[in-house]
Amino acid sequence: MTEDLEPKLAESLAQLQAYAVGDASGVLVEELPIKTAPTYSATDIKKIRQSLHATQRVFAYYLAVSPRTVEAWETGRTTPSGSTRRLIQLIVAKPQILAVLEAQD
Repeated sequence: MTEDLEPKLAESLAQLQAYAVGDASGVLVEELPIKTAPTYSATDIKKIRQSLHATQRVFAYYLAVSPRTVEAWETGRTTPSGSTRRLIQLIVAKPQILAVLEAQD
């Protein structure tokens, strides 16, 4: 089986090396446009948390941050990082995703 893969791997590596120096022939390139995560105001964060019927502590658990961090967001002292904003975006779009987190305990 390894012998079957070696020529394919060698070809793929050669294509990757060619692409790295600007030769895209023989390489299929697909771009996935992904918008940056939305920004959330202190009021937005609080409304989202409340819509989930979650305390600051529970919301913090969902986002893997401390309750003090959630408090800081809700008072406008700090703002969530990009990755946390993306997670909040997913939670807003599909709140049922939280069931996955709850099932992990």
